[in-house]
Amino acid sequence: MRERDRSVKWRGWYKTERWRRLREEVLIRDGYICQQTGVICSGKYPARNSPVADHKEPHRGDEALFWDINNIQTVSKEYHDTVKQKQERAQPRGILDF
Repeated sequence: MRERDRSVKWRGWYKTERWRRLREEVLIRDGYICQQTGVICSGKYPARNSPVADHKEPHRGDEALFWDINNIQTVSKEYHDTVKQKQERAQPRGILDF
């Protein structure tokens, strides 16, 4: 287990059945289409076109934002790992990040 997974409580939320169900609901709602690029997310992880359930507004440990289905969108892994991560790194980090 990675150090950040052990030291940041909310990282464990991604490993729950509740998250798996919510993620699947989002992917189905969005038709497995990247909401930012229009790419069909039909690949299997770690393919660039595999689907990622992405928090539109970074939750940074805020439980309400984490579980809010309206704050989650389908994006491709390629978009998530490039454009989205760059955007998030550019934002100031909050106290809940640590």
